[in-house]
Amino acid sequence: MAKESYANPVVDDRTQEIRPFGIKDKLGYMAGDIANDMFFIFASSFLMVFYTNVLGISGAAVGTLFLVSRIVDAFTDVGMGRIVDTFKPAKDGRFRPWIRRVAPFAVIAGFLMFLYVVKDWPMPAKMIYVYVTYIFWGSFCYTGINIPYGSMASVISDKAEDRAALSTFRSVGASIASMVISFVVPLVVYTTNSSGDQVIVPERFTMIAFVFGIVALVMYGVLYFWSVERIQLPEKDASSTETVGQQMKSIVVGLTTNRALLGIISAAIFLLLAQILVGTMNAYLYTTYFNSASGLAAAGILGTVGVLVLAPFASKIAARFGKKESGTVALLISATMYGLIFFLQINNVWAFLAFAFVGNLGMNYFNIIIWAFISDIIDYQEVRTGKREDGTIYAVYSFSRKIGQAFAGGLGGFALSAVGFVSGASAQTPEVATNIYRIATGVPAVAYVIVALSLAFIYPLSKKRVEENTRILKERRAAAQ
Repeated sequence: MAKESYANPVVDDRTQEIRPFGIKDKLGYMAGDIANDMFFIFASSFLMVFYTNVLGISGAAVGTLFLVSRIVDAFTDVGMGRIVDTFKPAKDGRFRPWIRRVAPFAVIAGFLMFLYVVKDWPMPAKMIYVYVTYIFWGSFCYTGINIPYGSMASVISDKAEDRAALSTFRSVGASIASMVISFVVPLVVYTTNSSGDQVIVPERFTMIAFVFGIVALVMYGVLYFWSVERIQLPEKDASSTETVGQQMKSIVVGLTTNRALLGIISAAIFLLLAQILVGTMNAYLYTTYFNSASGLAAAGILGTVGVLVLAPFASKIAARFGKKESGTVALLISATMYGLIFFLQINNVWAFLAFAFVGNLGMNYFNIIIWAFISDIIDYQEVRTGKREDGTIYAVYSFSRKIGQAFAGGLGGFALSAVGFVSGASAQTPEVATNIYRIATGVPAVAYVIVALSLAFIYPLSKKRVEENTRILKERRAAAQ
């Protein structure tokens, strides 16, 4: 294994001093997630609508596009991770430079996905347009900025409580972006015609994309200027004679034997399975089983409220009890609540919402702190192998989440077909409604148990182990200097 040396710590290039970790770092990191989600959530929630209802592209063709892009992601995610890990750091750090380099392209690419004038193009030209713009944004630009952004948390601070705080603020940023997008977009892009029907105004998609682009660019600026890379990072020894094949073999062996990474990937996949399936089924649960559109709206608001309620306490809980320990207990509480809802088969929508709100608190807590797990895994990998691979580890985790999202995304449709749901019918049978209820409550109950077991028995980084890894790395860096 090649010997590694440690670079000098990066300083705040405006003061020439390393300022202490504080609120500016937290707000800056939160701004980064708001910037990313201006187009990630916008695209996740409304790009399918834009493609099908504005451009007139079939749902099957859009589904194929999403599948192809995930295949491309397999190469670009890991490739960007290796680029981040192997490029020589700039004066402003290893990760921050990528924010200023890629941010303009990410904003432009996001805007280009929502050009309403494409609706008048012939279908072959439309297909070329959607493939080029979607893959350019998602597989190259979004990957090019999200991998460095996600990896930054491990070098902003080496303290577990600081990393938990960054994860908390990141989750709050995602909640803010989600709330704004889910509220603003429907009000702007839809209008009521003379017949009283809700119709889309195509050019408003482009207008919103332009506004979101400006917001994203400003938020990326806040991320860049308010974040400081404080942790010394290893640089590859120039005398290393490893070939590309040897390097890749070393990476594969190192990552596939990293129990912490495997544990968090298992947890994330089942968490996404529950979240995405429940998100799909809720639209049918509230309108078919409870016959309450207002219940559906309330469920969306309560989801954001749950995150905001927990945010001030999440990092303190994680620091006091440990991320693994508190996350496991939180998920078991959520699993228990959903199991109770499953067996009670509640008929009152407001009683159901109350139970579901409590049941989601444990899941929301884990979602808030999950990004801090990745920083601990990066440290764990360095302790095990002597190599610092922030970007690669984050990229592997990011890609596994995309695979989980792609897999879980189609399950809602299959589940509806399996329970006998009839598309276009004015009403569903009581048996169909009951089965929808069972899926929407039983699946998360089981999935959250599996997530908790993944943390308890696969993921090895207890509070004590994390603290020990931090101590080992500090000693190594002090000795290297």
